[in-house]
Amino acid sequence: MATAATFSFFSSSIFFSTPKPNKTTPLQFLNKSRPLAIRSELTTLPILSFEGTQIGSTTLNLKSAPPDTARAVVHRGITTDLTNRRRGTASTLTRAEVRGGGRKPYPQKKTGGARRGSQRTPLRPGGGVIFGPKPKDWSVKINKKEKRLAISTAISSALQNTIVIEDFSEKFEKPKTKEFIALMKRLGLDPKKKATFLMTELADGVMLAGRNVGTLKMLTPRTLNLFDILDAESLVLTKGAVEFLNERYGVDWVGDEDEEEEDEFEEEEEENADEGTQVEGNSDTTA
Repeated sequence: MATAATFSFFSSSIFFSTPKPNKTTPLQFLNKSRPLAIRSELTTLPILSFEGTQIGSTTLNLKSAPPDTARAVVHRGITTDLTNRRRGTASTLTRAEVRGGGRKPYPQKKTGGARRGSQRTPLRPGGGVIFGPKPKDWSVKINKKEKRLAISTAISSALQNTIVIEDFSEKFEKPKTKEFIALMKRLGLDPKKKATFLMTELADGVMLAGRNVGTLKMLTPRTLNLFDILDAESLVLTKGAVEFLNERYGVDWVGDEDEEEEDEFEEEEEENADEGTQVEGNSDTTA
């Protein structure tokens, strides 16, 4: 519901078309000035009430990569996040680590069978594993500015399907999934399609009311991640979330002043993301 022209990962062709190379000589390439690597677009979004009526408007001004590099930046960010989710705990036992097999099963000769020195050979059931997986560190490094630019670019691409709503934490003192689904319908959202809610604080009533909706993701600034942004068909922001995005991913953000706070934020964000995947896995197994 944005009023300014924005590009979307789902509708724009810039992410599916390959730019034509410029036929220039080396001297012309050196003399040609390169465009800026980061741009920003001021977008006006309407603010909806709990009943679904418009009560005002707000602006969102985020940094975003230019169209010719946006796909590469977001792709690197999402592949890095998915790779860092791998725990690398898969492990198998070799024939030297499997218990047993110390005694020769039968004599070397005069049996008519193939010679065998151990019952734990990889050729027999219960034996060791040849070239099996061992614990490995799959973590991949990415620059903080590049990761932040990927998130802001993804949010900017989803502004066409973004809704801003007033704070509704107090509306769910008695959590009911039926009321939360009614809220989604008033906002023009289909409960059967994926949606992501970004709030500054996740109240217990809101969490309990929406956790039974399988297509719904509820995020806070600590759990904001690139995958849930790209995976959703609709993005719902609260007024506090808009202020956070403008402050954190906006044009006026300066990272050199609060480097220590930035490191703590990144570490807690990764830990909370890992905890979120663990909770989702446990809920799937118990269900």
